Amino acid sequence: MRPRDARLKMPELDILLLLLALLFVAVVIGRNVRIVPEYQRLVILRLGRVVRVAGPGLVILVPFIDRGVVVDLREQYIEVTKQTCITKDNAPVDIDFLIYFRVVDPKKSVVEVTDFRGAAVGIATTTLRAVVGDIDLDQVLAKREYINEVLREKLDEVTARWGVKVTAVEIREIIPPRDVQEAMIKQMAAERNRRAMVTEAEGKREAAIRVAQGEKESLILKAEGERQAAILRAEGEKQAAILRAEGEAAALREIDEAAKTLSSATLLLQYFNTLREIASAPSSKIIVPLEVFKLLRPFEEHLEKLSKAAGTE
Repeated sequence: MRPRDARLKMPELDILLLLLALLFVAVVIGRNVRIVPEYQRLVILRLGRVVRVAGPGLVILVPFIDRGVVVDLREQYIEVTKQTCITKDNAPVDIDFLIYFRVVDPKKSVVEVTDFRGAAVGIATTTLRAVVGDIDLDQVLAKREYINEVLREKLDEVTARWGVKVTAVEIREIIPPRDVQEAMIKQMAAERNRRAMVTEAEGKREAAIRVAQGEKESLILKAEGERQAAILRAEGEKQAAILRAEGEAAALREIDEAAKTLSSATLLLQYFNTLREIASAPSSKIIVPLEVFKLLRPFEEHLEKLSKAAGTE
């Protein structure tokens, strides 16, 4: 019975060995056949030596000989926690920032540095302390862009040999001491009050200027109106005087024409009538025109002739 049972178990053992072989082949293929996406590269080391940088696409490694190291080419960031720095005027400040970088040379990023993130954080913190130590507290708070640029340049100089490009460094928060914060709050309140007073004064000055400008324009318009009115009145008086003069001249011409047709007796009667009206006035003086005597001369001559004729008779 035992030999027969052993023969029956032999096919099961073969199947088990076949499954183990298939599993081993699948594992080997899975470990040595890689699909590299567009944003990654595969640095292939053959027996410990870099032979090539593969990808993107399908990459086949030689089993037990090749080893692939995946390198991400996308832009990444490192978050640096708060670092306490001492400024030039001995004021402690807490600063945290972000480092943005991307791999430009996958081979150097694998061969030249063990832990890029740790090395970058170490260089960034030491550089930050050196930069902040040369600046006063007010400048640290005001020159954030300057500190960002200096950190980026210093990091980029070091990480260039690692095949990594530092694209930006952004300070996220600067926290000065509490007493400095309180002084800053008071300063900001005073500055707001000053700006409010300046704005109010500017508003009053602008209003006064506008009122004065309005009064000036009003006076100008009033004077212009008065000048135009005076001009119009003068023009009217001028036209009226011209018309009166023309009317008087026309009347005199008509009187003159009428006077030419009158006899001396008629004129003398008109003078006597006028003298009667003058004599009826309450005035004690009577002015007799010389022309009256000229008009009486013909009557005197006629009376003389009559008297001479009477004398001869």
